[in-house]
Amino acid sequence: MADPTKPQLALFEEDTDPSIGYNRLWINLLRIQRSTMARIARELRENGIGDPIWHEILIQIDRAGDVGIVMSELEGKLYCPQYTLSRHVGRLEDLGLVHSVAASGPGRSKRLMMTQAGRDKNRSLWPVYARIIQDEFGSRLTTDEAYDLVHSLIRLYP
Repeated sequence: MADPTKPQLALFEEDTDPSIGYNRLWINLLRIQRSTMARIARELRENGIGDPIWHEILIQIDRAGDVGIVMSELEGKLYCPQYTLSRHVGRLEDLGLVHSVAASGPGRSKRLMMTQAGRDKNRSLWPVYARIIQDEFGSRLTTDEAYDLVHSLIRLYP
């Protein structure tokens, strides 16, 4: 049996340029996202969440507490373009999960706050979301491997 602590570089012996590893990383990140997202999104839809990013939005607004969070700050936390985020926030507002008020300062910025319905939805959703994610990855990674991977991925943020 192969030593799991040693990298399996033999899988990539045909790579004549070692920097191709970055390309392999990118391709595999995309494929993992595509192979898991459909199931996760389907189960979230069945629980009233139209898009997986809605849960991320709700989490960030909830973490901001009673003062809420300005849209531009939320954009930065989620790495989501303004036009996309505005569309999702509009849908969450239509569902009564968040509400917005004009933010102070220049422009048309909004401050987002969680409604009680949003808090309730967020709390009821987390066990579902956690189960889906754990079902998807739990049989393939140990907890330590998951944390190691998270630490590596966090370094990739700009």
